[in-house]
Amino acid sequence: MKRTLKYAILGLVHKEEMSGYDITSQFKQEIGQFWSAKHSQIYPELKRLTDEGLIEYRTSITGAKLEKKLYCITAKGTQELTEWLLSPKELPETEKDEFMLMLYFSAAIPKEESKRLFEDQIAKREEKLEYLYESRKSLQRLDENHQVPGSGQFGHYLVLSRAINREESYITWLKETLSLFEE
Repeated sequence: MKRTLKYAILGLVHKEEMSGYDITSQFKQEIGQFWSAKHSQIYPELKRLTDEGLIEYRTSITGAKLEKKLYCITAKGTQELTEWLLSPKELPETEKDEFMLMLYFSAAIPKEESKRLFEDQIAKREEKLEYLYESRKSLQRLDENHQVPGSGQFGHYLVLSRAINREESYITWLKETLSLFEE
């Protein structure tokens, strides 16, 4: 079984030293645009990666007594990450989209309720799109070279631009489909 979470964590700690909390936060922010992982998955994976010699940690004391582990990648971990990055990838399985599943069975509810589902989804996706636009502005302020291949923020730029494209396309489709309810 492929452990994709392994590579996500290796990639994060390759960028910079991070605590488990920092890693979990990344799955709620940047990485959350295309991959998800829960706290309950991340910490056991950190232990496995440490046991495998792919990452290591140092203990940092903050405040009076608070200890936290700061993880960094090892040479073996860097090699493993590089091999994964250079390997050809298969097309992913179909993404799970609960809204689409609901639409597939929407004949079971009245037309007005289906219309309401579309309106609700448009509002939520437009809110998400605004968040993505703000993230793009923040990225531009952080690194003026973010669109240059090889720059430190280029990967973030690619993922963010794809997320914006995805949401814009989804909203366009939702609005076009919603117009069918007006006919």
